[in-house]
Amino acid sequence: MHPDELKQVIRQRRESLQVTQETLAQLAGVGLRTLKEIESGTGNPTIATLNRIADVLGMEIVLQVRKPDNRK
Repeated sequence: MHPDELKQVIRQRRESLQVTQETLAQLAGVGLRTLKEIESGTGNPTIATLNRIADVLGMEIVLQVRKPDNRK
């Protein structure tokens, strides 16, 4: 998922649950600044951070590994 998509998915889910950024950050155990950076697309969160946020939002992080494109 592209970072722009990620920030939209997190923000939309948070808003649909009517949860403030402050509340989500507190429940997920992440800093408010970290959450704001993720939602603005400027952050570079770890998988652990994303997993904590997703857990609070009732979401799941799924990683997919793609084969490299050897065509050059």
